[in-house]
Amino acid sequence: MTSQQEMQIGKRGLTEEFLEDIRNRFDNSKIKNIKVSVLKSAREDREDVKKYSKEIIDFLGKKFTSRILGFSIFIKKWRRERP
Repeated sequence: MTSQQEMQIGKRGLTEEFLEDIRNRFDNSKIKNIKVSVLKSAREDREDVKKYSKEIIDFLGKKFTSRILGFSIFIKKWRRERP
């Protein structure tokens, strides 16, 4: 069974360091899922959450997918690239 790690996007928004931290967590461990909570200080509405999700997936590549539930983004790593 895989474990899930949690992260938060705060008032600084999506930074290069945050994106690198997500990539490092996937690369350096057997983690397959990460939950990213978008705090109130980082968003005005759900469109901001969708924008963050798209930016994260574009940065990580085609082996990753995301799902939005409420104001949380769930990122999953797959073995193969997704179409």
